[in-house]
Amino acid sequence: MNIKTNIFLICIVLIHFGFQSKNELPDGFVYAQDVIKDLDVELRYYSDHNFVGDTIDGYKANRLIITKPAAEKLKLVHEELQLQNLCLKVYDGYRPQRAVNHFIRWARDLNDTINKSEFYPEVNKRNLFKAGYIASKSGHSRGSTLDLTITDGETGEPLDMGSPYDFFGEKSWVNYEGISNEQKANRELLQTVMLKHNFRNYPKEWWHFTLRWEPFPNTYFDFVVE
Repeated sequence: MNIKTNIFLICIVLIHFGFQSKNELPDGFVYAQDVIKDLDVELRYYSDHNFVGDTIDGYKANRLIITKPAAEKLKLVHEELQLQNLCLKVYDGYRPQRAVNHFIRWARDLNDTINKSEFYPEVNKRNLFKAGYIASKSGHSRGSTLDLTITDGETGEPLDMGSPYDFFGEKSWVNYEGISNEQKANRELLQTVMLKHNFRNYPKEWWHFTLRWEPFPNTYFDFVVE
């Protein structure tokens, strides 16, 4: 048996057992920037600029993964905003279950408060579970939930939404009254354009949206972002 025959047989075996290449996604998922070429992606959990202060388990690249229906609807949002010289910036999409588990471990370590002043200055870390900021399951792991904002099309700077992304506190609630009229208008714009294209918001996080009629409503995935 020659070398070519051996290679051929190995390939047949790999295909038979469902082998997937490193960057092959499960059926129904896409890389968002394959659908929206100029989408601005800054996965905060691939960096240390987040409430944990470190790269989160399961994030090995700054590549936004979401379900195909979510990407198609997000493209419509992006195109509509561009007509106003505005763009989208996405901070998170699909989130592996192992990342959620990382959050849980972090939340239980009450001595680790490295980024408290930026992300949860008024919340005692021991209360993060009780207050609902950390949970054992996340809609992000189903693949059709996004964290995002709107940016200025000229400068690329995010519009002022009245609180930072991932801020644990009432300032992040969509209907929080203690912000300026401009900040309220920016939030309303984001809410309106996302809802128009079938994304529903989580009222306690102005940045958090889930596709209505998502394709995997009861499945929590754990493949790596790479």
